[in-house]
Amino acid sequence: MTEAEEHDRKKDGRENSGNGLTRRRFMRNGALAAAGMAAGLSGAEALTDKQKKAIKNTRSYNPDMEYRPLGNTGLWISAVCLGGHWKRINEVVPNCYEGGHWLSADLEHKGFRQNRHDVVSRCIERGINYVDACTYQEIMTYARALKGRRDKMFMGFSWYQHEMRREKYRDSEKLLGVLDEGLSRTGMEYVDLWRITMHEDSSKHTKAEVDEMVKALTKAKKQGKARFIGFSSHDRGHIKWIIEQYPEIDAIVTPYTADSKVVKDKSGLWEALMKNEVGWFGIKPFASTSLFKGDSSPDSEHFEEDNRRARMAIRYILHNPAITAPIPGLITPQQVDNVALAVKERRKLDKAERKELKKAMNEAWAKLPPEYEWLKDWEYV
Repeated sequence: MTEAEEHDRKKDGRENSGNGLTRRRFMRNGALAAAGMAAGLSGAEALTDKQKKAIKNTRSYNPDMEYRPLGNTGLWISAVCLGGHWKRINEVVPNCYEGGHWLSADLEHKGFRQNRHDVVSRCIERGINYVDACTYQEIMTYARALKGRRDKMFMGFSWYQHEMRREKYRDSEKLLGVLDEGLSRTGMEYVDLWRITMHEDSSKHTKAEVDEMVKALTKAKKQGKARFIGFSSHDRGHIKWIIEQYPEIDAIVTPYTADSKVVKDKSGLWEALMKNEVGWFGIKPFASTSLFKGDSSPDSEHFEEDNRRARMAIRYILHNPAITAPIPGLITPQQVDNVALAVKERRKLDKAERKELKKAMNEAWAKLPPEYEWLKDWEYV
């Protein structure tokens, strides 16, 4: 273990599992925590002194931010995090695309680099302490944005172009080689969470392929290259099977929108997550920007309404204490401020707000791009 990792381990309170609040214990704190969250108080009244101390020692702690345990890792993660995608960034950084897609952004474009640096800086200021990078472009961009301040944010790593969605990378040695290459290119010694991107319909992977994935993950963890490990998938039943079959898994990444509903079924995914104390990040909280009426530019006529919709979506998702954090892509410091404000606002939506959000989500589903129709499958968890 490197000196930096040893420092992080102590800072995060990982020497003693009693310093961290496990997910099951978090839920068992029961009525007081639930009442606190319903009132928008983040449930802090239910925490022990040791837990409060661990939270204050987390990266980029800010008393105005809520922090939740990432499964049983001992890490405390901000209740809203930074998703790696920068969709619509061309609306605020004109001409930064080299093609017609957000992944075609010129990573050397001066305005693009400044934008990502500024957004990360505002996240740190607001107490947002996790960034999820799931493409090669995101890995390179956020590693650079965090240069010199790597200890301010936890970083999730996935080079999806060279992971399980490609047949040639369904081998443990190939996967480990991808992680090594990513670390080498970015100059990082380790990642906080290596969460391999599986096929959206991950049940298409054979058991042998899943075995190889978990073999790579666990080896990387033993080598100190990944502090914690997990995967992403859109296949509820298969996710449940994996976390039950492989207790090594620390966290998962799944879709979770402002229309997702948790079904507390003892045979379902939610119960499996609780039982196995697995951390849970939610992608696409804004239904891939379909929730918004405007184009996300500061001078949009729908600017205020879209800000309100974003906050209601975050509040709705955070009303479920089981999820660690939604991870929206954010393209301006103002958007960072907006989601941080949502964490401070009253948690439970009133009747009028629920009606408003439901209407907004119905509009989102109606204009959802064909390539994101699968999001509708996550109405129930």
